[in-house]
Amino acid sequence: MTDDGDRPKREATRIVSPNIGLINTQTIQIGPRWAVIGIFLILFFGALYLSRDFILPVVFALLFMLVLSPIVRVAKRRLGFWEPVTAAALVFGTLLVILSSFYAFSGPIAEIAQNAPRYIEAANEEVSVLRERFAVVRDAKREVHQAAGKDTGAEPPEDVVISGPSLLGNMAAVIPRIGASIAFALIFLFFLLSSGSLFYRKTVEALPSLSDKKRALSIASDIETELSRYLFAITLINLCLGLAIGSAMALVGLPMPAVFGALAFVLNFIPYLGAIAGIGLVGLVGLTEFGSDAHALVPPLVYLLVTSIEGQFITPILVGRRLRMNAAAVFLSVAFWGWIWGVVGMFLAVPLMVCVKIVAGYIESLHPLANFLAAEEAQEETPPSP
Repeated sequence: MTDDGDRPKREATRIVSPNIGLINTQTIQIGPRWAVIGIFLILFFGALYLSRDFILPVVFALLFMLVLSPIVRVAKRRLGFWEPVTAAALVFGTLLVILSSFYAFSGPIAEIAQNAPRYIEAANEEVSVLRERFAVVRDAKREVHQAAGKDTGAEPPEDVVISGPSLLGNMAAVIPRIGASIAFALIFLFFLLSSGSLFYRKTVEALPSLSDKKRALSIASDIETELSRYLFAITLINLCLGLAIGSAMALVGLPMPAVFGALAFVLNFIPYLGAIAGIGLVGLVGLTEFGSDAHALVPPLVYLLVTSIEGQFITPILVGRRLRMNAAAVFLSVAFWGWIWGVVGMFLAVPLMVCVKIVAGYIESLHPLANFLAAEEAQEETPPSP
């Protein structure tokens, strides 16, 4: 039996001319529902990709609004503060945090950029060593073929040289655009916060039925609570991880340990891929400083050990069961949003996934999606739809 939703539908239409009346009758065929949904998703994600310069500040402002709105409401209800005053204070505080972060990271980034030629040279030397070893194997294989009366005719490999553009030059090109996006996001965040609960009221008023209004309020409340809890927990975890990585790098004798601690704090907001990037960077610096001996393996192994302890034991305990999600789904989300929005999308992948998981938990037809996104032990906690 064919599902009614997937069965093509036919709809008769008449074309009428004001002068000669009915002139034609034709049948328009509407495709299966899954095809319509697929086309919509392609167009939707294509629009997100093309409009990322506008969409990303809006998404950041909405996420921060969900996190900071409870503070505005508490300040209004208990302290009697006017919403725009609290909103201005929160936005100004966010701006100070951003500027302080840029100032704190400007030194480490400049130091890494200054030492980049050394890292590239060390990588080139290792590539040369590997190429020479492969050349020995190739020559031995050629001799075997020549002894057997065969000629491989293989051409000698070309030299491989790793090089890259100037890091400072790339930063100088993108900093104005980043500054404009941050300014736009903060201004939009101020208007969202200063309006108080107006944003929620307008959203609820737009819904047709009472059950939809209740569901929308429940979704908004859960997203505020869970997203705030997640961001607070993950920030605390990453801060401790950065301190641990910096101390560990200092103990193993790696230069710039504070730099690697700060980078570990930032990179760990990207699940899995952030740790891999940190391990690769530490391994490259260790290779530059310690050469090809076994000591060069100590920094990346220590980094791997610390991040493994954090990921397997500390984060599951502090984040809690409700926010634990399917590891495969998290990795897929990070890869997908990184493909759509680049590195910024990787940072947004998990918060967006938390929001999608909560929304899917309240919509009966999306319960399978909520169960897929949740960790195995958290699947039974999906809230029933009202």
